[in-house]
Amino acid sequence: MEQQVLSITQLNEYIRGRMDADPLLNAVAVRGEISNYKQYPSGHHYFTLKDEASALRCVMFKGNALRLRFRPENGMKVIAVGKVSVYPRDGAYQLYCVSLTVDGVGDLYVAFEQLKKKLAAQGLFDPAHKKPLPRYPGRIGIITSSAGAAVHDMLRILNKRYPLSRVYLLPVRVQGAQAPGEIASAIRYANYYQLADLLIVGRGGGSMEDLWAFNDEQVALAIYQSQIPVISAVGHEPDVTISDYVADLRAATPSNAAELAV
Repeated sequence: MEQQVLSITQLNEYIRGRMDADPLLNAVAVRGEISNYKQYPSGHHYFTLKDEASALRCVMFKGNALRLRFRPENGMKVIAVGKVSVYPRDGAYQLYCVSLTVDGVGDLYVAFEQLKKKLAAQGLFDPAHKKPLPRYPGRIGIITSSAGAAVHDMLRILNKRYPLSRVYLLPVRVQGAQAPGEIASAIRYANYYQLADLLIVGRGGGSMEDLWAFNDEQVALAIYQSQIPVISAVGHEPDVTISDYVADLRAATPSNAAELAV
């Protein structure tokens, strides 16, 4: 019986078909340490996962990479979920990664620490940059949600403690994908038109995810670049955000911000 002779392409396609039919390989989660991490201009991410004895090539395409909440780094221990298949051109199998999480700690915590380290190195937290608050602000701008309890508490306290001050509300979304852009734009708007002598930027309490807009780099840069002094008033006393580090003064709560303002 004559032995069948396959082309390289035929063999690779056969192997891929067998692997693609395996339920385990179609939805597998693997734990390992990142090495050789590279992000290409296409937006695709390529890396290797390794343990003490083995290594696995991985790719994360742009659509999935855009959902990452942290910046993967070499040496980081992660759990990768995806599909193992063969790339026919090279005849090599790899993990097509659809999600990547940090092993042992939350993604948001890692993202927070990464951004905090980055902005600290850029000098955004430098005490020398912080501006003094006006003793008697004639105009106070509040950048927060118009629907939350926080704005009503601040208005009540400001009116009671210093009714001579004019208060301007710049309503924004304070959580969700659109919130960071709206908050940053409101800060820049207040500066461009010199609407206030002092800005209070914040919201009431919530989970770390709820407060995440105030851990956004564009919000941090807007606060840092503001010529108007900024009080950060996010959440409750235990809640600390990137905005708190950048602002000229951190308040424990929105109500406390109103007290500090006047």
